[in-house]
Amino acid sequence: MPTEILLAILAFGTMGAVLVFAWRSNVATEQRRQTATRKSTLAADAPNETGKNERPPDT
Repeated sequence: MPTEILLAILAFGTMGAVLVFAWRSNVATEQRRQTATRKSTLAADAPNETGKNERPPDT
C-alpha cells in the first residue's frame, strides 16, 4: 500500500473520529442544558448567593 493512500486514510479517519466525538458531545451538552435539574450558582438563572450554612447545588 503506497504511503500516500495510507496517509490519506489516517487523515480522513482522524477527522471523521473528531467529528463524531464533537457531534456526540454537542448532543449530550444540549440534553443536559434542556433538563430542569438544579443548576450551579454560576448559571444565569440561578441565585447569586447562598445561605450561610448552605452549599451550592451540585451540577
